[in-house]
Amino acid sequence: MSLRCAGGHVASDPALWRCPDCEAPWELATSPEFDPQSIDTTTWSLWRYAAMLPAVPPITLGEGGTPLVPVALPEGEFLAKLEFLSPTGSYKDRGTAVVVSHLRALGIEEAVEDSSGNAGASLAAYAAAAGVRARVFVPAHAGAGKKRQIAEMGAEVVEVVGGRGAAAAACRRETGTAAYASHCWNPLFLSGQSTCAWEIWEQLGGSVPDAVVCPVGQGNLFLGLARGFAALRRAGLVAAVPRMYAVQSAACAPVAQAWRGGWPQPVAVDEGVTIAEGILTSRPVRGAEILRVLRRTGGAAVIVTDDEVRVAQRHLRGAGLSVEPTSAVAVAALPLLRDQIAGAQVVLPLTGSGLKTL
Repeated sequence: MSLRCAGGHVASDPALWRCPDCEAPWELATSPEFDPQSIDTTTWSLWRYAAMLPAVPPITLGEGGTPLVPVALPEGEFLAKLEFLSPTGSYKDRGTAVVVSHLRALGIEEAVEDSSGNAGASLAAYAAAAGVRARVFVPAHAGAGKKRQIAEMGAEVVEVVGGRGAAAAACRRETGTAAYASHCWNPLFLSGQSTCAWEIWEQLGGSVPDAVVCPVGQGNLFLGLARGFAALRRAGLVAAVPRMYAVQSAACAPVAQAWRGGWPQPVAVDEGVTIAEGILTSRPVRGAEILRVLRRTGGAAVIVTDDEVRVAQRHLRGAGLSVEPTSAVAVAALPLLRDQIAGAQVVLPLTGSGLKTL
């Protein structure tokens, strides 16, 4: 596996978490193109697309293969991709499975991660399955249920006073000899997330929706979906990609502010307080790419309030879908997008289980 940054620098060590020359995130220098003939139809998990992923023996807990179900709420009608049914209760398992598989293939014995909760819980579970020690740095105010989930999987929980950025800084400062397995920086994480788009394509009988509405913090699921749909188009399997809509919290909306301002990349903002803690990101690592996707696909970025999120979460529960507040962010945005998506087939990924907030 070879890594290259946008500036053309090549990684001297596949365990490096970013380019030491320009501090840009790595991308895979080469990646297999999507080939429908290579789908492993003997399994309904993300590893049915193993031929399209960087090849390694997989560490798997049964991630992927989540249902796509129709939902009708006061906010609107849509197809819900139930990512909260993943092994650790969040969409993060797709990317983590691919990342940890490569960590083990490299012979790495310890990994560290910074997280608001879900990514840390996912790393803890997959590291346990791989026999890799894990430390997870979390903001001290992170949800107690998520911190408990991380610890119960055997990972060390390091609580950091301050926001999400403080946890990330502490993690990188205290990495030591461990691998920094950041879902924010590792391009393999995005490879795993692309499988969600390919599942949607299969579940829709070889087509893609008109639009996808997604909560965005770092934007890994958003970008994974966009890259996955783009791969289908390059393969000649679809004529167009969905319009991609990014939804952020009013407490922290760097992408939406940049979108409204017509800027090429987000500017760092203060982290406010929100019940949607999973998208509390002051400056996403791949923010410029998120904005390019919005513009290229004809989408938009919108902002929702906590009160709107609470209402959407309550409506989802009334439909039998228990999700954490971050998952309800996309549903809360539907009334704001009503004119843009009227009559469209729309998919919303529901990203995290409501059990995490009990």
